[in-house]
This record gives sequence, C-alpha cells and structure tokens, in this order.
Amino acid sequence: MPIALLPDRTVVTVTGQDASGLLQGVVTCNVETLEPGQARLGALLTPQGKVLFDFLISRIPDGYRLDTDAARAPDLVKRLTLYRLRAQVTLALDPTITVAAAWGGAETAMDTASVKDGRLDGVGTRLYAAEGAFSADASQADYHAHRIGLGIPEGGRDYAFGDAFPHEALMDQLDGVDFKKGCYVGQEVVSRMQHRGTARTRIVPVIAVEGALATGAEIVAGERALGTVGSVAESRGLALVRLDRLADALATGEVLRAGEARIGVETPSFATFAVPAPMQAG
Repeated sequence: MPIALLPDRTVVTVTGQDASGLLQGVVTCNVETLEPGQARLGALLTPQGKVLFDFLISRIPDGYRLDTDAARAPDLVKRLTLYRLRAQVTLALDPTITVAAAWGGAETAMDTASVKDGRLDGVGTRLYAAEGAFSADASQADYHAHRIGLGIPEGGRDYAFGDAFPHEALMDQLDGVDFKKGCYVGQEVVSRMQHRGTARTRIVPVIAVEGALATGAEIVAGERALGTVGSVAESRGLALVRLDRLADALATGEVLRAGEARIGVETPSFATFAVPAPMQAG
C-alpha cells in the first residue's frame, strides 16, 4: 500500500467566480462535470491542437486545483493569464503543497486532501498536504513503474510538450478530452482527428524480450524508424510509435529493436484503438 512523494509536481490554483467558465473555455476536459474527490486528466493546447501543458484537475472549495509539472507551472500560469481577460479569476502557484501518489489502498493522514485519479481504475489517488504531513514508503521511481505498468503516459517523459496531439498522448482514452462540451483552444484540430480517425501515432507499452530498454532509444524495424522510447521501468516502457509503420514492419516479419533491445509491443488494457500484432517481437 505505497505512498510516493512527487517532488517534480506542484499545484496551480484557479479560483474566483469565473474560474469554471475560464477553464471550461480553454482546456480539453470538462470541468463542469467534475465531481468532488475526483481528479481528471486535462491539457491546455496550442491553437494547432498540440499539448502545451498537461495536468490533473480537481475541485477545491473556491475553484480548482491543477496538479502539474513543477518546472512548467509558472509558464502555465502565464498562459492562463493571457486567456483570463476581464474574468474574475485568481491564478496562483502554491509551493506550500506537497504532491504525492498512493495506490493499492494506502491509508493517509486525516488532514491530507485525497482525490481519486480518474485516468484509470487502479492508478490510485493523488494526495495534497503541507510539507511533512505524511511520509513516503515508496519512491518516485516506484510510482512511475506503477504508471508504466498500467500504460499511462506523462508529458515530458513519454511525449514532448508542444509536439504531440492529445490522441497521441492517449488523452482521448483516459477521459482527458471531452468531445461534446464545445469549444476550447485547439478544439477544431482535435475534433477533426477524432471524427476522421487520423491518429496514426500512439503511445503504447513496449517490453524488452532481449537486451535492456533505454529512454530515448529509437525504435526501428530494419532501417525503418517507428518511434521513440519514453519512460522505462526495468524491462517495460512506454513508446510513441507510428502504428501504420509498425503494421507494415510486422507484416514483412521484421524484428523490432530499440537500441540494444529486441522488443515486443502491447495493447493498453483500456485502448479502443488497435495495436498491430501485440506482443510480436518479430
């Protein structure tokens, strides 16, 4: 029943009478249907539909909490400020809050804010409290191994900010995009990809069946480039892969390699898209 501190995450608060309206009009997820005690995946996109920032968003008494990458949080505040205009909204970083993840039924202190991670059953909960309010019995690496094992991508680790569409980052699979709520920044591009089924690149689990996986390794079949490995935990990892090229490579019996490793691919348990020949190592 582990709890892991996540020092690379921080909290941005969005409060005020217009907080819901501001966020609903700019982020990918639906904040109006967000239940108390639930955290939902969301993103702020470029006008061209690529992910600039990702976060887990949850309600607080006077607005919303955005659990996001600590290094990029100041830029997220600046970007949201550009969209605020005359709205009655206060945007602030809250460096006093410690962010942690718990899974496997871990119990937490009474004064800790706990919300269910809504991306997928089994991911666990997110915890928010003042520094020192609880102690960790697992490492950040343990959390990422848990996340990787479930096939859950994370921005900056499994895809580059400003370079990936929500479909590529599996946000359409993990309740991170609402296709019915109306307009938000980049909505037209994302909606077109959804309705035309044009997402050829996806993050998928990969497994080393020979050799060692390494973050950043290029995935190839013969001389054909298929993608890049992101997060790695021992023999398992997540990789951004062109599925059409993967299908072509496997159809001709080519071996899949990532650096020194010979690999196979899996279909995420939650996926509604097809992965060609899952677990075929060539």
